[in-house]
Amino acid sequence: MTDLNNAQTAENLTDATTEAALNRRAALGLLGKVGLGAALGTAALGSGALAAPAKNIDGDVLNFALNLEYLEAAFYLAAVGRVDELRAIGGGAEIRLPANLDRMRGMQFKNSNVEALARDIAEDELAHVKFLYGALGKAAAPRPVLDLSGAFDAAGRAASGGKIVGFNPYANDLFFLHGAFIFEDVGVTAYNGAATLITNPAYLQAAAGILAVEAYHGGVVRGMLYEQRQVTAAAGLYVGQVIDAISALRGKVGGGKDIGLSDSRGAVFAPADRNAVAYPRTTREVLNIVYLAPGASKGGFYPNGLNGTIK
Repeated sequence: MTDLNNAQTAENLTDATTEAALNRRAALGLLGKVGLGAALGTAALGSGALAAPAKNIDGDVLNFALNLEYLEAAFYLAAVGRVDELRAIGGGAEIRLPANLDRMRGMQFKNSNVEALARDIAEDELAHVKFLYGALGKAAAPRPVLDLSGAFDAAGRAASGGKIVGFNPYANDLFFLHGAFIFEDVGVTAYNGAATLITNPAYLQAAAGILAVEAYHGGVVRGMLYEQRQVTAAAGLYVGQVIDAISALRGKVGGGKDIGLSDSRGAVFAPADRNAVAYPRTTREVLNIVYLAPGASKGGFYPNGLNGTIK
């Protein structure tokens, strides 16, 4: 694998300021007053991404986000040998990892920039889990079973038309970046799509802050992959081809809202529509991607489905 000398890691922008603490207290106070088991209206979860919620479902939306953060945190923490730190949060549900990955040591990075990125994002995603879990309190959804082994194999086969078999994102630095690409853009579109479902301004501000951090992550991952776009990734395919295939697969099941590393105008570091606005995805579109099948209620990275109302 060639060096990624010019890539920079995303700076962790999480700052425990007084204002953030006040917003968190406001969120905690409201959660104690809101009925978190409210039924979800069709307008909130249907095809209209900009439809306003029929009632306050903030707790359900935050739990949906928490389920996604569990997955991202597990992916990055496993890479740096810290996945067992997640066991102390959300219960003891199984986290399935490739058999040859050392849970205590993580993967063996060859490039210091990729390793620095992995360690920084691992800290961010763990912080996101802790923040959402703490804000939700007793209403927090337990961590579901997560599959970071078979699901990646299935995703690799689907994206490559069966050419890539046994894809393991922890096998090397380049494959790790491919795995990161699968998640980061989805996180951005999920938070953007959820914005109109949130009624409490404190929650909305927190969600916007998390979205921004996810976007920083995604931009750096895309930058590193763009530098390597002409490098052979696997099965005779170039990095750019594999990423375009992943993007096409996500777009197919996720509402057509995706783009690879480049388009007719050149490189794409911020996936967005023609107005340069980040794509929003409905919860159903996000579920189609993480379940690896449209309309599914479980599967893919969540073998038993998400926990919570939106699943």
